[in-house]
Amino acid sequence: MAEVLEPEVEKGQGRDDAAARHDGARVADEEGAGSVAAEEYDEAGATDDEAAGANEDFTPGKRSRLKSLRKRRTFLVVGAVLLVVALVFGVRYWLWARAHETTDDAFVDADIIAVSPKVSGYVTKVYVKSNQQVKAGDLVAEIDPRDYEARLQQARAALDAGQARLREARTGVELTRANSRASIQQAAATVRQAQTGVESQRAAAAAERTRIAQASSGVVTARANVSQARSQLAAAEAEATRANADVARYQELFAKDEISRQRLDAAIAAARTADAQVAAAQGRVAAAEAQVNEARAAETTAAENARKAQSQVGGAQAGVGEALGRLAQANTAPQQVAVSQAQAETAGATIEQLRSAVEQAELELSYTKIYAPGAGRITNKSVEEGALVQVGQPLMAVVQSDVWVVANFKENQIGRMHVGQHVDISVDAYPGKVFRGHVESLQAGTGSRFSMMPAENATGNYVKVVQRVPVKIVFDDPPDSNYMLAPGMSVVPEVQVT
Repeated sequence: MAEVLEPEVEKGQGRDDAAARHDGARVADEEGAGSVAAEEYDEAGATDDEAAGANEDFTPGKRSRLKSLRKRRTFLVVGAVLLVVALVFGVRYWLWARAHETTDDAFVDADIIAVSPKVSGYVTKVYVKSNQQVKAGDLVAEIDPRDYEARLQQARAALDAGQARLREARTGVELTRANSRASIQQAAATVRQAQTGVESQRAAAAAERTRIAQASSGVVTARANVSQARSQLAAAEAEATRANADVARYQELFAKDEISRQRLDAAIAAARTADAQVAAAQGRVAAAEAQVNEARAAETTAAENARKAQSQVGGAQAGVGEALGRLAQANTAPQQVAVSQAQAETAGATIEQLRSAVEQAELELSYTKIYAPGAGRITNKSVEEGALVQVGQPLMAVVQSDVWVVANFKENQIGRMHVGQHVDISVDAYPGKVFRGHVESLQAGTGSRFSMMPAENATGNYVKVVQRVPVKIVFDDPPDSNYMLAPGMSVVPEVQVT
């Protein structure tokens, strides 16, 4: 109807104004205020139609001012609508922000167990592949066991030899005890026998000394007998001389017949008796001298026997000393037994050491088979068959299925945060999926404090940097197999702090 009342020259401009108003209404409708803009459009259109009908002969200047007025009014309405919408959303965001804390510095974390060998060697078999699911105790790799089998055999052989030495040492202890008892008894008997021999030799030496004394007395007696025999010989010789002189005189007198034949015969008989007495006296002297020589020989023999007996006494005493030494040595039996026992104990300790060596060799042999330390997924696999691996060298890693979130909140965000608060977790890998969880713990220290090189702020130009505190967030529900959560994945947690 407005197009009929307007002049022909104004029809194009009216269509443009209507199109502009229609576009403004469409924009306002997209912002959520379509109904208000439509009402404003209707009012502006009605006013325009009335003005056009009442003033068909408006000048172009008036029409331009009317157009500017209509645009200003439209902008004011649209601005007011947008301000109301922004205010509504701002209040809603402010209310939401008061009750929630969020950060994009958060990642999925899990227990990652590095699989490393405990012995070195060449890998003969690898039983797993990258990203393969394994269970705790599954065999994942094997190292050439031949060297460790040989070491185990050597250790067992050494253990057998040590056990033989232990048995020998224990037998030696018993043998030492038995020999010690016999040695003590034998040494004691030898001491007694030697002491008896000493006494016997001393008695023999005393007897020989007695014989020496007797022989000395016999020598003295024989010498006295010799002197007496010689005295008797001298008397007999003197008597014989006298008797022979008498015979000679009596013969001369008999020749002169001055004496009788009887007297001569008596003188001859007396002379013969005197000669016989001289001979007897000489015999007694010879016998006495023989007795002296015999007594001297007996004295010499007795002295020699006494010397021998004395030397035998010394030998017997030496035998006693030797026997006492053997007895003393035999009396060291407890010490000898103790030494044998110490040797047996040493052999026993060696046995324990050798057993430990066998156990160590068995352990090293068992280490040639590498098992999964826990259930999870094989990652970071870097070992192949034939590779030479060393002790502690990382071969692969097992990522366990139990995952959580480590969110690094700013220190001014954790004031109202505590354990047990509900958390909505958004994972960048799964847009639109929200996981449920709760705060399990807050680290007792900032992340920078536990870094390898903590920041040193004791400088002249200090610039305060907001620190971040790691917060551990766990999932309420078990992991869903349709949504894999792996360590390092980025997440955005929203902690409800009210």
